[in-house]
Amino acid sequence: MRSLSIVVAITGASGAIYGARFVRALAALTTGQSRLIVSPTALRVYNEEYGTKIETPAQYLEAALGDSKGSQSFVLDDFRDVGGKPASGSTPSDGMVIVPCSMKTLAAIAHGYTTNLIERGADVCLKERRRLVVVPRESPYSLIHLRNMTSLTEAGGIVLPASPGFYQRPQNLEDLGDFIAGRILGLFGVPHQLFKAWLTDS
Repeated sequence: MRSLSIVVAITGASGAIYGARFVRALAALTTGQSRLIVSPTALRVYNEEYGTKIETPAQYLEAALGDSKGSQSFVLDDFRDVGGKPASGSTPSDGMVIVPCSMKTLAAIAHGYTTNLIERGADVCLKERRRLVVVPRESPYSLIHLRNMTSLTEAGGIVLPASPGFYQRPQNLEDLGDFIAGRILGLFGVPHQLFKAWLTDS
């Protein structure tokens, strides 16, 4: 099981299942200590899409993990604290994942305009040449969205759209969330069996 230390950020885009299933998969399939930043809007969207009434990032983490505690632990960082540890390049990490990533957050990162710890953490990943994966969930994309994605890619980030494949024959919504979680983990070199690879029997 690979040791991994990344910053996981959850923003207020639709697609709360993608963030929740990624946190669960990261905890189950890796060891180490990662950091978690949950925006206030992310909590609101999670409640809307899951029909819950969670109020804090700690409650979010508990809900996302469920009964799958795993070997990965998480430190919760305050979304508003632009001076938190992920805001400094001297804090080591293997990179950062923003899942789902709102278009506001994407725009801020693409233009280097950081007003919260998620945006600043992403900015640090780019300047330190660490892996940054953003998972946007919007449809359709405007030209502004597309240009921001291009700018982020040119700066070294990876745009992984919340567009799950269907060749694994998903049986439920969790399968779709796990597909995206698996694609993200693959970018960090983490082996998994969250879905079957294309044209395989196992």
